[in-house]
Amino acid sequence: MTPLNIPIESTTLPNGLRVVISPDRTAPVATVGVYYNIGFRIEPRGRSGFAHLFEHMMFQGSANAGKMVHIKLINSSGGVLNGSTHYDVTNYYESVPSNALERVLWLEADRMRALKVDDENLRNQRDVVKEEVRVNVLNQPYGGFPWLDLPPIAYRNWSNAHNFYGDFDDLDAATLEDVQKFFKTYYAPSNAVLLILGDVDTDEGIKLAERHFASIPSGPQPSPADIDEPPQIEERRGVVEEKFGTLPGVAIGYQAPRRLTPDWHAAAMLDQALHGGRAGRVYRRLVLEQQIAVDAEGGIHYPVGDLFDYNGPTLMVTRILHKPEYSVDQTIAAHDQIIDEMKEKGITAEELEPIKVKFRSNYFSMLEGGGSIPRYGLMHLLACFSLFDNDPSLVNTILGGFMEVTPEAVQSVAQKLLTRHNRSIAIRQPAKKGAA
Repeated sequence: MTPLNIPIESTTLPNGLRVVISPDRTAPVATVGVYYNIGFRIEPRGRSGFAHLFEHMMFQGSANAGKMVHIKLINSSGGVLNGSTHYDVTNYYESVPSNALERVLWLEADRMRALKVDDENLRNQRDVVKEEVRVNVLNQPYGGFPWLDLPPIAYRNWSNAHNFYGDFDDLDAATLEDVQKFFKTYYAPSNAVLLILGDVDTDEGIKLAERHFASIPSGPQPSPADIDEPPQIEERRGVVEEKFGTLPGVAIGYQAPRRLTPDWHAAAMLDQALHGGRAGRVYRRLVLEQQIAVDAEGGIHYPVGDLFDYNGPTLMVTRILHKPEYSVDQTIAAHDQIIDEMKEKGITAEELEPIKVKFRSNYFSMLEGGGSIPRYGLMHLLACFSLFDNDPSLVNTILGGFMEVTPEAVQSVAQKLLTRHNRSIAIRQPAKKGAA
């Protein structure tokens, strides 16, 4: 297929900061993102929850912009902003009228250079994070299911298996020195990429990046995180009590291929065949036809990311909430019938073609969309391709590998991945049996 032609210009400043510019003058709006190569699984042992903690700390003020000033300046410019923590990156982003672009770059550079990391901010943000865990996980029906339940079952390496929200003991034990060291190590320009998209001239964007970021010291380069996993040779299972929900849940995760490999392209089409919404085989069979489940969904790197934003081991997950009159074993057996059929009979060219059309459509929607943040999807892809693959131009060519996948390749990757010894199962068992 013909590659896309999204304009991209990239450079690296002397301090190691990668800068990616993608101009689009159709509207007077600019989107800025700063992505740091630190996420849930890269945080050091004994520092669980630090990646997410810093997502909060980064909004507590810097040397020349006190607490709440960053947010107030963006909002008063008519802009919006946010941040999020992922497996392998943490990002911060703003969208503003383009006449406020330099203000945003000044703010981002100020907190990269001199975030206010003090005892007061550490104490209050640690408490905020702990409360978030209580609200979103501990006191929420199916909280953390399956994204916190599956990793400790599926993985043997602490980096991939630990509680990504952070153990309260680790958060409580964190000293100011620990947090300052974490910031200096992972929030250095050499561990980041700056993205400027929208109504910006390429040369002017690079000049602005140099003006505000070039003087920031590069900082120590963090040691590469050990995220390798030994080959899985047996099925792994675990049971988690569900305190609030009344429906039993099952999450089945298969070890997925590494990014940018032929199996990765084929697995993406397999994933769409199984989990492509109501038309996917899993939902259609378990919910609509057999009526064993009330809900079934999933995907590669589900539900914490997408096909493009992981840079290490991840799972192809199926999440099922099933009716209480069906046992866990019956539900898994019904799921296995779908899997075995895929391995034995594969997928027809007639079934694969609309899957490719839908995949391509979803990719284009990602490039164009972003909710309140214009071009968020394009920004996210450019950042991941820059940090993980050192090639932001992949955004223009990556579709080709998916569109070339054959039915034989889909069946082959199904036979390779969808095996009993390559999967892990998390069972959410309601505390009150029969409550439904």
